[in-house]
Amino acid sequence: MRHVIRLATTAALSAALVGSAGILPAQATSPWTGRATSAYRSLQQHLYLDPLYQEDYPRQAGDNTYSYLWPYREATTATLSLHEAPGNRAVDRRDLATRFAGFGSYFSSGYHSYVVPPLGAGGDLFYDDNAIVGLEFVRGFHATGDKKLIPHAVDALDAVRRGWDTDMSRPCPGGEKWVESDSNTFRAANVTGLGAQLAAHLYLIRHRRADLDFARKLFAWNQRCLRQSPGLYWNDISYEGVVNKTLWTYNSGAMIASATLLYRATHDRFYLHDAVAEAKGALDYWTAGDRLYQQPAIFNAYLLNDLLLLDAQAPNRRYRAAFEKYAARVWADNRDPATGLFHFQVSGGGTPDPEHVPAQTLEQSAVVQIFAALAWNRRDYWRIA
Repeated sequence: MRHVIRLATTAALSAALVGSAGILPAQATSPWTGRATSAYRSLQQHLYLDPLYQEDYPRQAGDNTYSYLWPYREATTATLSLHEAPGNRAVDRRDLATRFAGFGSYFSSGYHSYVVPPLGAGGDLFYDDNAIVGLEFVRGFHATGDKKLIPHAVDALDAVRRGWDTDMSRPCPGGEKWVESDSNTFRAANVTGLGAQLAAHLYLIRHRRADLDFARKLFAWNQRCLRQSPGLYWNDISYEGVVNKTLWTYNSGAMIASATLLYRATHDRFYLHDAVAEAKGALDYWTAGDRLYQQPAIFNAYLLNDLLLLDAQAPNRRYRAAFEKYAARVWADNRDPATGLFHFQVSGGGTPDPEHVPAQTLEQSAVVQIFAALAWNRRDYWRIA
C-alpha cells in the first residue's frame, strides 16, 4: 500500500512539474552552457536507465541494477542546473518531473540509500543523503515555484532530525549521526552542516521557528566541535571523542551556505561576516597548490554552489574565478573526447585513471553541475540550495 501511495504522489508531482513543458526561451549563451550540455548528453547516453541511473559505465561486476541514492540525487541536480543555464536546449520540465518523481523509488519513512521494493531491497538511511535530497526539493521549488515539492523537503528534514545525537555523556555532546543504525559510531560535519542548510532554507520558506532553531543548533555545534579554522572543518568526531581531521571541500561549502542562509533568516550580521570569513579561509586553503583538483569533483560542485549563494549576498569575483580555472582544467584533462565522459581517480578527483576507474554517474553529474553553475546569471544565485 505504501508503494501505491508513493506512486500516486510522484505521478501527481510529475504532472504539476511538467505544466508548460516546453524548453525556456534561449538567452545569451555562455560557453559553459555548451560544455554542460555536452557532459549532460553523455551522462544520458551512457548512464541513464529511464527513469533512474546506473552507477558506472561500463557497468562493473557486482554493480546493482540502479545507482545508489547519492548519484541519483546528483544526476537530478545536474538536470536542474542545466535547466537553469542561459541558452539551455537539452533539458525541459518533463526531464525535471521525471527526476523528482524518481526520488519516490528510494523513499520509505525517509530516503534510503538504495531503491526500495518492488525495484530493490532498499538500504540504510543515511542522514546526509536525506539532507541533500531535501535541499534538491528546495531548489526545485525555487526554480519552478511548485509548492508540492516542499512536503518532500520536510520529509527529508524530519529524517535528519532523527539523526541528532541526544546522549549528553559524550565528548562534545550533540551533532548529527551519519546513518540510522546501531552500528553508527560518530557525529559528522557533513550532515550537520547540510542539515543546518536545509533547516534554514525551510525556515525561509515556511517561517517555522523550530526550523530556525534547529539550523542554529547544528551550525553552532559544527563550529564548536569540528572547526579547524574559518572555512575548514574536520570530518567527524567519534562517540569517544576521537576526531577524524580529514578535510573536504563540501564541508567548507555547507558552512558557508548555512551562515549565508542564517543571515537571510535573522539579519544578524554575525552570520554574514562569518560566511565571508569562511569563504576566504576555504579558498585560501583549497586553491593552494593542487588541493582543489585533487578533491572529489562532486565535493567541489557543492563548494562552488555554496560560494555562489554567498556571492548573491556579498559579491566577490574570486569565488567564480577560482572555479573557472578548475573547470577549464577538468574539461582539458579529464574528458574522454570519444565518449564525452569524465574520468578521475578512485577518490573522485585528480588525474584520470580510465583503465582502473570507470566513468560514474556521481562525478559525471558533478561536472555538469559545475559547468552549468558557471553559466548562470548572477541574479539567479540566490535560488541555489
